[in-house]
Amino acid sequence: MKHIICILILSLFFTSCKSSKQVITKKSSPSKSVTKSTSKPSTADSKTASEIIRHAKSFEGTRYKYGGTTKKGMDCSGLVVTAFKKENIILPRTTTDLSKRGDWIDVKKVKKGDLLFFATKKSSRKINHVGIVTTSRPGYVEFIHTSSSRGVIISNLAEKYWYLAYVQARRVL
Repeated sequence: MKHIICILILSLFFTSCKSSKQVITKKSSPSKSVTKSTSKPSTADSKTASEIIRHAKSFEGTRYKYGGTTKKGMDCSGLVVTAFKKENIILPRTTTDLSKRGDWIDVKKVKKGDLLFFATKKSSRKINHVGIVTTSRPGYVEFIHTSSSRGVIISNLAEKYWYLAYVQARRVL
């Protein structure tokens, strides 16, 4: 019986943090729309990314709560949506919908503010987790996200668990 309880508790820690709640949001105003270019990011994009990261970091230590978007509890997509909303950038509420936004980018080209997507279920490559890149340099990527076991934390993409779970990166700024 103790083994079954332990297995159930462990499986709870490794389950998806994807929220299935649908939230209707307003479209962002045209003044906040971002023009994509292949050149270096603008100073405005870099400043916006820094503000998004700063706001996301203000939630560090916040416990995991499915569907949560406040200091009382937060899930992974809730953290992303809340951080971007602070800069008047409205994004879809679910991890699946977020994974279709913006432009796909190679992981070697990620920068601050980009989104990283993961498939954390053993038998599936379906995206169910998201984080925001906080630091990026060649061979080193850190991201902030909400872990179901540890709450809002910063992790390194080089950690075996995240490296193996990684699916894609997307740029929404």
